[in-house]
Amino acid sequence: MTRALIIVDVQNDFCEGGSLAVDGGADVAALLSDFMDEEGGEFDHIVATQDWHIDPGTHFSENPDYLRSWPVHCVAGSRGAALHPELDTENIEAVFRKGQFEAAYSGFEGVLAPEDEVPTGEQKLGAGDDQAQEDPVTLDDWLRVREVDEVAVVGLATDFCVRATALDAVAAGYTTTVLVRFTRGVDDDSSETALEELEEAGVELVD
Repeated sequence: MTRALIIVDVQNDFCEGGSLAVDGGADVAALLSDFMDEEGGEFDHIVATQDWHIDPGTHFSENPDYLRSWPVHCVAGSRGAALHPELDTENIEAVFRKGQFEAAYSGFEGVLAPEDEVPTGEQKLGAGDDQAQEDPVTLDDWLRVREVDEVAVVGLATDFCVRATALDAVAAGYTTTVLVRFTRGVDDDSSETALEELEEAGVELVD
């Protein structure tokens, strides 16, 4: 099995002090840094996703419903869109940006960010990398080039982007795990519902 860790949207705007903060977001960033230092070797690849909004239309609203519309957040190139400083990026190989011109919750909707624009660790090259570097690639493209068949999903928020990313992963045929201790949700009840939905879909939940 070739395994990848997918870190979802651990960004300033989703952590304390951000425009759409999740309680415990900064704690998740720090916990993940320790986890990567101590157990990152269990994964063949580690990647991250970013909300990266340029003009996402009705996804932004002055009167958000917090289901389909939200306050302005993670504007492309802004401090709010940056990965949280407590998240050590040394072991992250690639970052995938999503939601440039429309709402996007799943990391599998993201495309590979330019290598010189994100603070990542050294690339681990594999079969097909020359082509992957020439053309924009999705997260699914990137994982398949590296023959990944198992993914673990962590990050923010449990009930939205973690949920969507894990559902897309299992639907795409990856053996999928959510490491629940490294996630935080917008709402406790909707997070619990999301975890139940993930388990029903075939995602393994690990505390």
